[in-house]
Amino acid sequence: MTDIDELQKQIDKITNRQNQRGLADFEGYSPLEMQYILYDTFGENSPIKFLKMEEFEYQQVPILKQIKYLLKIIENQNELKLTNKGYLPPRIVAEIYNQGFIKDKFIEAGISKLYRETDCSIINLTRIITELSGVVKKRNNILSLTKTGKSILNNDFDLLFRIFTTFAGKFNWAYYDGYGQNNIGQLGFGFTLILLSKYGDKKRPAKYYADKYFKAFPRLIDEISGSDIISKQKKART
Repeated sequence: MTDIDELQKQIDKITNRQNQRGLADFEGYSPLEMQYILYDTFGENSPIKFLKMEEFEYQQVPILKQIKYLLKIIENQNELKLTNKGYLPPRIVAEIYNQGFIKDKFIEAGISKLYRETDCSIINLTRIITELSGVVKKRNNILSLTKTGKSILNNDFDLLFRIFTTFAGKFNWAYYDGYGQNNIGQLGFGFTLILLSKYGDKKRPAKYYADKYFKAFPRLIDEISGSDIISKQKKART
């Protein structure tokens, strides 16, 4: 072994030691663990696991129930024809909403009316997630279940896992939030799950979690528009 090889070996040892050392900014997780949390959130080497729940607990997940309801409609009809613009038909929108899985506060308050899919973001999200997740396919503006959709429709664990990972990894969270295009919240969502698991035993203000999130990912504040760092930080935490 040459002196250069020996030097490189020592550098690698130091680097590996640093990558495996827990850091306070990461809630005690190491840079190596954070790589898995960020880019392979539920992978074999990640500290985060998507655990199975009791059967009754799946009945307490509104978005799962709502998506299953839509999938059951498609299954019973064999297919579902969308509107010319690719949205759910108004009668289907009304039927899903009237099940009461998830209510819209503006509709419930009479501020807005439910006429079409785009009048209710959670109904809109339901259709989008079914398409992005691959449980349905769309051909000629007609939805039908895929082979995968048929196989997991009655498997709550597999369906919820697909819904969750699709929402986290494929759906653009900035689509609804009104703050423009940025990665805040979606990047490192696994770290937020860790924070909720660690500190969610009691109700805490959103700022509590935002402060810890930006402590771990301070550069994300640069994605907020504006030149004043104080105003950027304030906007990022709202």
